[in-house]
Amino acid sequence: MKKESKIFVSGHRGLVGSSLVRKLNAEGYKNLLLRTSSELDLRDQQAVASFFEKEKPDFVFHAAAKVGGIMANNTYRAVFIYDNLMIQSNVIHSAWKTGVQKLLFLGSSCIYPKIAPQPLKESYLLTGELEPSNEPYAIAKIAGIKMCDAYRAQYGCNFISVMPTNLYGPDDNFDPQNSHVLPALIRKFCEAKENNAASVTLWGTGKPMREFMHADDLSDACLFLMLNYNEGGFVNIGTGTDLEIREIAHLVKKIVGYNGEIVHDLSKPDGTPRKQLDLSRLHSLGWKHSISLEDGIRSTVESFRKKMKLTY
Repeated sequence: MKKESKIFVSGHRGLVGSSLVRKLNAEGYKNLLLRTSSELDLRDQQAVASFFEKEKPDFVFHAAAKVGGIMANNTYRAVFIYDNLMIQSNVIHSAWKTGVQKLLFLGSSCIYPKIAPQPLKESYLLTGELEPSNEPYAIAKIAGIKMCDAYRAQYGCNFISVMPTNLYGPDDNFDPQNSHVLPALIRKFCEAKENNAASVTLWGTGKPMREFMHADDLSDACLFLMLNYNEGGFVNIGTGTDLEIREIAHLVKKIVGYNGEIVHDLSKPDGTPRKQLDLSRLHSLGWKHSISLEDGIRSTVESFRKKMKLTY
């Protein structure tokens, strides 16, 4: 991939896509193709085909997806499987049709079985039942990996897949109903601090363990793999360290400076007990993360405070 190569970053306004754009620009890749969802509906097969035929990108970072936390995944099951299958199928197929040199497909660690040995190796895919609450989304992402491999096998396409751990960062979705756990915690503690609330409610027991990585680490890894990795299957991307959700909640509480209580709503689901990624393949290629969880959360909290104009 050369500095002048035409690069399509789908989902460039999302958490991952915006970080990819920042990283590519910082590294001197300026010929970026960017379209909002209102400008290009990736669920529309003809619109995507016409876009690829007209623009003919050389490389694709496919970061666009319908995403959300446990509540959104469980509530909008049909939307999550339909939108994601359509989005990725249209992009991958059009990339092949128009001769894209290389495509990187971004998945999610929820593709792994609900109960699996820890840490999760890439070989554990499809060895057990999925977590029911996000099964439609996970099945769509598994289909994306297998589609990239199928186009590689039949057509010789250099399409690679990566599976990031749980992500967070400045352009995250902080919506109280549809966000993932870490941005939801950041919002809850910041607003509780702002409003002098007596307590913050944490869903479930807080015992499930989660691994979190800053989106800027992910974009660095994606660029590294786009330049250095050309194999089928997929590569886990993460930090190799996980904590209980209640430990993460206390870390956010400390960083925000909130002095109230944390209470647990045990009527809410916990989700998968643990999903720490095995990073042997990634580390053997020569890449490791650089942003600590505390530093990453601190910068994300400051970004959220400025965005919401909080005064505390």
